[in-house]
Amino acid sequence: MQNQNWRTVIVVAIAAVSVVSFMTAAQALPLAGPNRPATVPENYVITPFGYFDPSCVTHLAKGDVLRHDKKAIEHANGTYDNMTVCAYPHYTADGEQVIGDERAVQPPKIGHSWIEYASITTTSAYGQIYGEWDVPPAPSNNDGQTLFLFNGLEDYNDVVTILQPVLGWNSDYASAWGIASWNCCEKGTVYEATPAHVNSGDHLRGYVFDNCAPGTKTCSSWDVVTVDEQNGNFSQLTDTGNFGQTFNWAFGGVLEVYNIVQCGDYPPPDNLGGIGFYNQSVLNDNFKAITPAWKVTNVSGGLTPQCSYGGSLPKQVILKY
Repeated sequence: MQNQNWRTVIVVAIAAVSVVSFMTAAQALPLAGPNRPATVPENYVITPFGYFDPSCVTHLAKGDVLRHDKKAIEHANGTYDNMTVCAYPHYTADGEQVIGDERAVQPPKIGHSWIEYASITTTSAYGQIYGEWDVPPAPSNNDGQTLFLFNGLEDYNDVVTILQPVLGWNSDYASAWGIASWNCCEKGTVYEATPAHVNSGDHLRGYVFDNCAPGTKTCSSWDVVTVDEQNGNFSQLTDTGNFGQTFNWAFGGVLEVYNIVQCGDYPPPDNLGGIGFYNQSVLNDNFKAITPAWKVTNVSGGLTPQCSYGGSLPKQVILKY
């Protein structure tokens, strides 16, 4: 199926749900908290990329476009703001300091925030990743933990940024689920599209796709879309940059966590023992569908608590906890 057809489907889907009330009021991102590594300042916040100074997290308003060509944010009224350079280091989940880009920091070294993930690589490039998953029940316990579940794309050989549609617990919304589309971390800055509230049991679709001509291996313009089919809420990054990356590393599902104290800090697992990412679609740089041979990686070894981590394939990616 051609990329243009996928783009039409996405635009139509968003248009169809946009008649539903769109929630823009979000809680602040959670503070690093008392369980953070000793190296992390207490005023830092938790993101899907580690701990960041709040000034280094740019929250895009609805209608904002992250213009790759101008290195600027274009607002709905036609004005521009320059993309900022973060003045502070950020930290991985285990407290390692990173200054500037995320370059050369890959899972599992991104920190054991990445508990388990399913991924594939290619010698060429990917033009799109798509997946569906359902919002789990709320966790049985609330110890101030933050959970992220997402798919996405990176450059395996030179990690600078990751594009991802994310479901988060206790992230933008305190003690609740929310979705947001993210791009991190050019010049040390995180970009988050306007988040939206979602409810347990809602059905989600997550897309990352390029806007270039077929055969473009290092496309400079991408859209990242997270859609809730039940309540019509969505979060969208439009024309966001790749910052020179060739996206040859695809993730069919990732479980990332912060401040897990006990296994009850996870949501109750589904009947397969975790959470499933299904109806996966991956297109190569020529927008031809491929059959992803996902490999599940478990990086939970040595962590406390141990919560039956693992994964299963092949019909869908099941991440267990």
